[in-house]
Amino acid sequence: MINWRKGVYLFRIPELRRKFLIVFGLLVVFRISAAIPVPGIPRESLSSLFSGNQLFGLLDIFSGGGLSNLSLVMLGVGPYITASIVIQLLTMIVPRLEEMAKEEGEMGRRKLNQWTRLLTVPLAALQAFGFINLLARGGRVGVPISFTPPEMFVTILTVTAGTIFLMWLGELITEQGIGNGISLLIFVGIISRLPHVIAQTVATWTPDQLLTYGSFLAAALVVIAGVVLVSEGQRSIPVSYAKQVRGNRMFGGVSTHLPLRVNQAGVMPIVFALSVMLFPGVIANFLVAAKNGTIAAIAQRVVGLFQDRWFYGVTYFVLVVAFTYFYTSVTFDPDQIAENIQKQGGFIPGIRPGKQTTNFLKFVLNRITLAGALFLGLIAILPLLVQALSGLSTLTIGGTALLIVVSVVLETMKQIESQLTMREYEGFA
Repeated sequence: MINWRKGVYLFRIPELRRKFLIVFGLLVVFRISAAIPVPGIPRESLSSLFSGNQLFGLLDIFSGGGLSNLSLVMLGVGPYITASIVIQLLTMIVPRLEEMAKEEGEMGRRKLNQWTRLLTVPLAALQAFGFINLLARGGRVGVPISFTPPEMFVTILTVTAGTIFLMWLGELITEQGIGNGISLLIFVGIISRLPHVIAQTVATWTPDQLLTYGSFLAAALVVIAGVVLVSEGQRSIPVSYAKQVRGNRMFGGVSTHLPLRVNQAGVMPIVFALSVMLFPGVIANFLVAAKNGTIAAIAQRVVGLFQDRWFYGVTYFVLVVAFTYFYTSVTFDPDQIAENIQKQGGFIPGIRPGKQTTNFLKFVLNRITLAGALFLGLIAILPLLVQALSGLSTLTIGGTALLIVVSVVLETMKQIESQLTMREYEGFA
């Protein structure tokens, strides 16, 4: 059980208090920037688009409402996340990048982070151009926009700068050591919609919806319990260290354990899966109004597929499972762990050091990751199942958002507790 009184140490320690206030101030800046609109676009015409399109609704919620307001940060951190996916995939495919990530240490990671930032710029410009053109084409969307080429260039440049600004804010937050910056920006963007959702629920409330909302509340509790269970669950691998005599002193001869978490990837598989899910839908919506009949028909078919609840749910589930494995392989390297254990004179009882230790770690990691990935995927699509039974369109977004919110809160709490532990406090537990 969490003792919330321990949280007062955040404000008693000057350094932690300063960090907390800096993070809070940066998040306030993010919310202010999300309210500054891009000129020249009639925002009142967008309500039907975001209320009737599941993909644009998800894009809007992860930009903290910035997309529906067509603000300076309308794209949110989506382009940065997409760039991270591309760089990490290339790291697994290109041997030189893999060597840079593993052997060059901190310097290699800094280079990869710099390439991620550089790739974010063209991706943000491309997404801004595509979305503004989608609105300007009218058709299914029907939003009257008329930009001259110079105005279009300035608008794209402004929106791209907004994304780079958010990327910078996220890195500043991460540097404070209180939560992951990008995750916190998404978290704040989600909870900023909570008052609107509550007001809408109260306004449309009828007594016959009691069972429906009860089902939603039950699903929310299941999601919270499931995410906490998966995030905190781990498999402890025993590791023993042989005794070593150096001069007149003896070292080693102790036993410890290597914790393997059920979900090493945290919330990132959900964020990655949503980024991939949104991309084809946005492109298809853009191509629906194409002059080529074949392209328009294919785009319309893709739009219909992603509006289908069951296709969306199955694809979402598969992507969450796949990205859980992918991100785990990026963040946890059994070869490197086995090598470090051997260099330190350690071994897993009953397992030979070296290749056998690597194979054993891979075997255990694959098994527990399978359980974590399937559970995470089921929790992700649970709101879709409840929506199919209840008919509430807000449940899909609400369930996915709840999943991310709980994971980000757990991650942030752990980082705050580690900050307190370094200063010889007991933490939250």
